[in-house]
Amino acid sequence: MELPRIGMGTFGSDKYDEKTVAHAVEFALEAGFRLFDCASVYGNEADIGNVFSRAFASGKVKREDIVVMSKVWNDMHGAGKVTESCLKSIEDLKVGYLDVYFLHWPFPNYHAKGCDVTSRNENSRPFFADEFTAVWREMESLKDKGYVKEIAMSNMTVAKMKAVLPLCEIKPYALETELHPTFQQRELCELCKREGIKLIGYCPLGSPNRPERDRTAEDVADTEVSVIKEIAAKRNVHPAEICLAWAICKGHVPIPFASKEKNILNNLTVADRIKLTDEEMLALDSVDCGNRLIKGQVFLWKGSEDWRDLWDEDGKIADWEFAGDKWIKKEN
Repeated sequence: MELPRIGMGTFGSDKYDEKTVAHAVEFALEAGFRLFDCASVYGNEADIGNVFSRAFASGKVKREDIVVMSKVWNDMHGAGKVTESCLKSIEDLKVGYLDVYFLHWPFPNYHAKGCDVTSRNENSRPFFADEFTAVWREMESLKDKGYVKEIAMSNMTVAKMKAVLPLCEIKPYALETELHPTFQQRELCELCKREGIKLIGYCPLGSPNRPERDRTAEDVADTEVSVIKEIAAKRNVHPAEICLAWAICKGHVPIPFASKEKNILNNLTVADRIKLTDEEMLALDSVDCGNRLIKGQVFLWKGSEDWRDLWDEDGKIADWEFAGDKWIKKEN
């Protein structure tokens, strides 16, 4: 399956309601977008499905002409629940099958919609490779049964990928992860390239509309970085378009969401309008500063208060054990 160079995200970031997202998808579909990244937890798949259904019925587009991706949410990791979630997304989206189905996060931790940064679920737990693999087995069965064309992972780290890839009977088709000029995740990208895993980049514009719970004082706004602004000014385009052009040049598939029709059109045509030079790409390489914007604090478990525990920043998966009423990190 060949993926379009750019897709349309559908996460409203707790700022856009279902109707607004569905309207944006409808305009994007008519404008020429052919890849749509959805998820059950976004709460808008039924509205988006109505858009797809109308488009198919009118003959404006055929089902086989578009790539529709969705994800199983963290509260559906139990036996049989992955299949239940997948079939619900297929029904809501009115597409008959999914082109790519993602395991949204590598653990069963979840949170309420619109929650703040202090929110914690008492059942949250650290990552365990054997538990992940059990869920992945059901993901594999979805492909075997023909419900999905491909299965994929999301929000993984180098350490987690190395731990689970040898255990996979079906290797992930793609990895969806945060990627933008100030957060380039080079080691993870190189691992995926070696393994033949496609990269889908979320937050490709530096996520200016991300939920408040993920914002911290040290965050860097990609569109305000001087190097990016200078390249944009020379080309007479918005800095956001340079971020997308960078992603496409890197071989990622960026999936920005936009609600305004002008921005949707600009996103769609970036690949044809902006060809970054080797010199510009080298300059953009220099702005990488490990600026993770989606930190995931709400997925933490009792015993951990540092979002870095989710991301294996030292290159290792920490060893945790449950003691009393909380998880304790073992000394290595």
